[in-house]
Amino acid sequence: MGVERAVTRWYVQRQRLLTEIASLEQALVEQEQREQPPEGAEQGEEQRQRLLARLEEMRARLQHLGPCPKPMMG
Repeated sequence: MGVERAVTRWYVQRQRLLTEIASLEQALVEQEQREQPPEGAEQGEEQRQRLLARLEEMRARLQHLGPCPKPMMG
């Protein structure tokens, strides 16, 4: 029973991280597509840096999560 719980927890955490990464990447694309007026460029760059930092954090957490605790085959 414990192994199934660990595997389920791993899949939920992995899916949550992948969803967050996808939404951050989409937010970056949308931000780049919007035209920024010159006076708003500094604020836009600051927001972009925050998004990039959050994206890197999520990717690091996904890397730290590692492989599934128990292979699903067999």
